[in-house]
Amino acid sequence: MSGVWVFKNGVVRLVENGAASEAGAGGVRKRKALVHTPSGQVVRSYTELEGELRALGWERYYEDPALYQFHKRGSLDLISLPADFSRFSSVHMYDIVIKNRDSFRVVDI
Repeated sequence: MSGVWVFKNGVVRLVENGAASEAGAGGVRKRKALVHTPSGQVVRSYTELEGELRALGWERYYEDPALYQFHKRGSLDLISLPADFSRFSSVHMYDIVIKNRDSFRVVDI
């Protein structure tokens, strides 16, 4: 179950993802994109993302086929992403940005 919590007229309700754009400000829902800051390129696949993360010292774990997981040696950080890139959301993007502050950013598209 995912969506947006909306507070209106003293009532809080969960609006599912499909209907979230209707509940947003002005009915406009902004999409997000993960950008590799040094190159300015938008990350469009896990292949591209994996290459950039490897260059930053991240190693991929292959234990769980339902996830793409990356770990950085000498750190407790773990990046876990859904195996299906279409389920890659802004929450995952911000997780990558927080753990790689100078290398990635999230932008509205």
